[in-house]
Amino acid sequence: MIDLLKDLNEPQREAVTTIEGPVMVIAGAGSGKTRALTYRVAYMIQEGVDPFSIMALTFTNKAAREMKERIMQLVNASDARNVWMGTFHSIFARILRIEAERIGFTSNFSIYDTDDSKALITQILKDLSLDTKVYPPKQVLSRISSAKSSLFSPEDYANNPDVQEADRKANKPLIAQLFKLYNDRLHRANAMDFDDILYFTNVLLRDNPDVLYKYQNHFKFILVDEYQDTNYAQYLIVKRIAALFENICVVGDDAQSIYAFRGANIQNILNFKNDYPDYKLIRLEQNYRSTQNIVNASNAVIAHNKDQIKKKVWSDKEKGELIGLIHANSDTEEGTMVANSIFGYKMSRHLANKDFAILYRTNAQSRSMEEALRKQNIPYKIYGGLSFYDRKEIKDLLAYFRVVINPEDEQALLRIINYPARGIGKTSIERMMVTANEQRTSIWKCMESNVFPQDFNMGTVNKFRDFMVMIKSFQTLQAKMNAFELAKHITNTIGLIKVLKEDDSPEGVSRVENVEELLNAIMEFSDRQVDETTGETARVDLVQFMEDVALLTDSEMKKDDPEEDFVSLMTIHSAKGLEFPYVYVVGMEENLFPGILSLSTREELEEERRLFYVAITRAMTKLTLSYAEQRYRYGNLTLSERSRFVDEIDASLIEQTQKASFRGTSPMSGRPFGRRINEPEHHGFRKLLEETPSLAKPSFNQPTVPQDFEPSNPDLLQEGMRVMHQKFGAGTILSIEGAGANKKASVRFDTAGVKMLMLKFARLGIIR
Repeated sequence: MIDLLKDLNEPQREAVTTIEGPVMVIAGAGSGKTRALTYRVAYMIQEGVDPFSIMALTFTNKAAREMKERIMQLVNASDARNVWMGTFHSIFARILRIEAERIGFTSNFSIYDTDDSKALITQILKDLSLDTKVYPPKQVLSRISSAKSSLFSPEDYANNPDVQEADRKANKPLIAQLFKLYNDRLHRANAMDFDDILYFTNVLLRDNPDVLYKYQNHFKFILVDEYQDTNYAQYLIVKRIAALFENICVVGDDAQSIYAFRGANIQNILNFKNDYPDYKLIRLEQNYRSTQNIVNASNAVIAHNKDQIKKKVWSDKEKGELIGLIHANSDTEEGTMVANSIFGYKMSRHLANKDFAILYRTNAQSRSMEEALRKQNIPYKIYGGLSFYDRKEIKDLLAYFRVVINPEDEQALLRIINYPARGIGKTSIERMMVTANEQRTSIWKCMESNVFPQDFNMGTVNKFRDFMVMIKSFQTLQAKMNAFELAKHITNTIGLIKVLKEDDSPEGVSRVENVEELLNAIMEFSDRQVDETTGETARVDLVQFMEDVALLTDSEMKKDDPEEDFVSLMTIHSAKGLEFPYVYVVGMEENLFPGILSLSTREELEEERRLFYVAITRAMTKLTLSYAEQRYRYGNLTLSERSRFVDEIDASLIEQTQKASFRGTSPMSGRPFGRRINEPEHHGFRKLLEETPSLAKPSFNQPTVPQDFEPSNPDLLQEGMRVMHQKFGAGTILSIEGAGANKKASVRFDTAGVKMLMLKFARLGIIR
């Protein structure tokens, strides 16, 4: 038997061994939270707790798989497999399939992704002849999603006067009607969206006391990871199931609650003590990830939040380097300085590209970073792009699988009924949809019942029937074939690869490869499933694979090659849970970070500060912050002020760097900040500069500006004039373009090189 406690520190040991009663583990960034969770489950099994009685809820399937794999290494593998461990959505979808009839569904219900839901909303808007500019499908869906997360039914929504007044003020008075039609169409298609999984689990437990009692007795021990990210619906489900035994352990960090825009409620973790007055609070405060200076900086920032559970995170790693601070003139120069810094560290410290990450508040900020990295020939990858499962050819094939499993899934059926082309025209499909709506049923049931529009000729009817016969032939094979065999048979029968191969362009070849990769994924998924009694690979059907795919989160839809070497660019939200040796947090300016829409209430500002805390704590070795004095936003050049968050870090922790003035775009016009070029670890860097004159570092000499300097009226400026700038000194105007507030001038300064300036901000003075 493995001694599970010997490798744990004292607070981790307490979190692992306190298995009865309500427990809240506040786990600071990098404090070994996952280890404590996995060892806790292993310890419970080792102590004789029935693994079937343990429910462990996470926010990603990847986290659940990794935890289960670790537990299998610590205790008997078959015991570990019996733990109900997975995401909220996967565990609750599993319960809903068992109890589907209680809520008016069948167990083979489909799960709609965002694209399916938007397509359904769009179709409903078209049926009602509503303008999609007045009712943008994405906004309608967001409104419905918020309602479901608050456990509003369509009737609750329609009868709530505050909600109705808000919709009227937004000039969208028909949202309630759209909500009802959307839900009705989902139910008719035997389908749920993501929000429905939580909504109907609440309905199931609320309206069926016998079912609630069944699962209360089943799950005597409950663990919840990232509890600070739970929304109201998740909170209520967990509270209901845990009510009988109250053996509930929640793990999280209120300082990392950053998903309010998705419905996460920080009050769930802050009020745990009120829900369970006899709870035990355990703090994991030792950070194993970051240097002491980085930890001290994060502590200094988060200390400014009022709503928090106090903790003092510490590290016994080396003190480490000071926090870098890059002060740029513009967003373009900010990108250049960040790229130069990365290049300098790579050369002087022999680092790989994958050691670096650039984090930003909004996706739009990536542009200047991308341009600068390309100029330096530094490979990079942006996270948040199109995922594998969002590609058209993949969604097409998955739609076939969905219709085989649930032929009433109308969105999937509409996607494939004439793809590859089988002569069923758009008009015929629309007529069938009208007929199905009139019958208040699905297109599939109309085909099964031989109900077609009266003016359909036999040729059109037979095309629909041929499609139905093909789908039914696939259905008969479900019991005979495993997931991979059936998927391959469907792919070959419909001729998808043949159609894709007709396009022999690189994009066409890539689409064929994607389909082949999907089949590989099904094979890989099948190989992962093991019979819990024999240890042999278990037979997996297509339903199980589709369930796994339907519940993937965005971050799990991308597979990175560990051999790839690139700088990672992503929003701070996307970076949560990740770590990198060198991290740059860019755009540290007021109205950008914190965002201008987050300054109206203390709660919103505190969420922004928690987001900055998350950004800081991604760094292991070196953290660098950057900001620009001016930045293009919405096509206009705006002046910027350094973020208050930077000033919340003790000045003794920050390298006081001098702002650079660049001559052109020399690749090495910056250097690692706060160190002299002749320090020992920079000898290689200095040698490179000496051997490559074109890489010489820029001049940092500040120009002399007369004390009586006064700016001139921009309308008086002309090409060829000599002008003075408070920062760049004297220069000559090369050209002027634009008009009014958008007038710009290209100026060659004597010491700072050529600059493009927005005249309404530049404050240029004519030299007499």
